[in-house]
Amino acid sequence: MHEFGITASFDDIYNALRISTEVAIDQFASELPHFKDLYKKREVQDLKHPVLFAGAGEVLAAIVKSGNRNFMISHRDDHVIDILEAAGISRYFTEVVTANNGFARKPSPDSINYLINKYQLKQAVMIGDREIDILAGKQANIDTIYFHSADQLDVNATHNINRLSDILNL
Repeated sequence: MHEFGITASFDDIYNALRISTEVAIDQFASELPHFKDLYKKREVQDLKHPVLFAGAGEVLAAIVKSGNRNFMISHRDDHVIDILEAAGISRYFTEVVTANNGFARKPSPDSINYLINKYQLKQAVMIGDREIDILAGKQANIDTIYFHSADQLDVNATHNINRLSDILNL
């Protein structure tokens, strides 16, 4: 970011990105023409080699092995499926809902309700690393798990964890 003259701390930028790319750009690069286009091009390159949170693959596999299913809801377009494939975890997802599905963005519960209705789910839990994920889960009347690093504040979720492997103990 320093190459663009952006001097904000990593944490400040990261926290804004956790809300959305648009919020971060508005906050830190609104006066830089073409910044969003450059950012998106770099992001596509970086995401060809995704780095998973520790334990992500193991947790996804354990959930499937136990007879349950994983779903993903992303604000990204269908390119997120390529990211999951590059990370070697796409096989663990029954369905991935993306921006291409046309649902309102989280915190709207529309995409969650779609999955619940389509798959006739009797139980579901929303796991997310952003407050809007938890809000969407609550609006869909399902349990929620907020995954966060130790230095982030807890949100009002059913469960708060800081290691993905903790999901398997709930």
